[in-house]
Amino acid sequence: MGSDRDRYVDFLRAWAIVLVVLGHWLITGLVRHPDGRITAPELLATVPWTQWLTLGFQIMPLFFLAGGHAAGGSWVRARAGGGTAAGWVGQRAVRLLLPVAAYCCLVLLAVGVCSAAGVDPGTLALVGWAMAMQFWFLPVYLLLSALTPALHALHRRWGPRVPLAMGVVALAVGAAVAGGGDGPYAGAVEALGALNYLLVWGVVYQLGFCWRDGLLGGSGVGDGSGVGGVRGGSGVRGAWRVAGVMAVGGGAGFALLVGLGPFPVSLILVTGQDPSNTDPPSVAMLAWAVAQVGVCLLVAPGVRRMLEGAAVWRWVRGLGAASMTLYLWHMLPVLVVAAAFYLTGLAPQPAYGSPGWWGLRVPWLLVLGGVLGCVVAALRPLERVLAVLGARVRPEAGLRGVAAWRLWGGIGVSVWALTYFAGHGFAYGGRFPLAAAVGLALGTGLVMFPRRRDGGGAVGVQGVLEEAA
Repeated sequence: MGSDRDRYVDFLRAWAIVLVVLGHWLITGLVRHPDGRITAPELLATVPWTQWLTLGFQIMPLFFLAGGHAAGGSWVRARAGGGTAAGWVGQRAVRLLLPVAAYCCLVLLAVGVCSAAGVDPGTLALVGWAMAMQFWFLPVYLLLSALTPALHALHRRWGPRVPLAMGVVALAVGAAVAGGGDGPYAGAVEALGALNYLLVWGVVYQLGFCWRDGLLGGSGVGDGSGVGGVRGGSGVRGAWRVAGVMAVGGGAGFALLVGLGPFPVSLILVTGQDPSNTDPPSVAMLAWAVAQVGVCLLVAPGVRRMLEGAAVWRWVRGLGAASMTLYLWHMLPVLVVAAAFYLTGLAPQPAYGSPGWWGLRVPWLLVLGGVLGCVVAALRPLERVLAVLGARVRPEAGLRGVAAWRLWGGIGVSVWALTYFAGHGFAYGGRFPLAAAVGLALGTGLVMFPRRRDGGGAVGVQGVLEEAA
């Protein structure tokens, strides 16, 4: 990337990916029972003090902050070049949906084969849940991407007042959900609460726009110095002030909401915990996200200096290039290790959550890291095919008319299917999710509907494979 700020945004993505992977691996513990069954007790519920660890591992605000920063710049350039909202959204959607659809296709194929082979429905449901536990992010991010042209128009007019207003509405929605109870309107209240997925994470996404435009105490894109990319003493002091207020204010708000309010400390869903900070995102989650944004701005100068090193930048760039693969496939190594060491009884079995169990977390993480490296290497040919296919089917920048409406419909269907997988896994109740599988295939097909190139025919699979080779 060209500027220091671009490097820092890429660093945030890479750092977030690393913590997501390590966090999921750390809280996943397997137990082999005398009858041979393998279960995965919920660490955060079984060992409650571990809920404090989520304060460090709940790093998704960084994804939305970096995503808003990058999307804002991308949409500004597309708009200046005469691109339409549908064309820009379609190009972004193809980049997301192609690898996700390939992942889902392979996982669903495995689910179908296992179901036909008579695998225990409970085991199949557990595995299907594990392979989809990261999916909640995808429909939210896809929706925010689709709304970016409208959200950025609001940003250009009202700037930081937009995330402030969204935060106020999120607070009102959270209060309505908290007071909704289990009465006759419980279903409507639950549907209302789902808005906070867009509102809470949308606040952070919108702050990415503000950060890029220097509205968090900075002076705009490209300066690359000081907090928020500011030059000059007074500008730097103003940037530090804004970042400090966000970090301290957000952190203090979270502490009050947890210490005096009804919210738990866990920033990851814990079964049976009500209210939850993530399902839907609560005002406590919003406070923590604002604090994280402030910390990101405060540490930016030091991290930027670190990123000037060629070796560090190579690592960041490599992680960024593999980020989608790592995000989608990082739970597969857990299944591989479970089959190799737990089904066979080779894994030692100290008491769950005991000091001995924690000591084994180190080799557990190292083995999973080695397996994931092999998985990433094995997937490189598929990544090349998807890259070439994505370039061939990406919508035109000026997409309009019926084709644009088809694309919006495809995004809507894809969001529904991804939401189903996020909430139910790939084998809910041990059954193959036919409706969601068809929905994702249909939605992805509508988004990446083959376009004609240079007067030629539709994209051919053989041509894509030849280009990838």
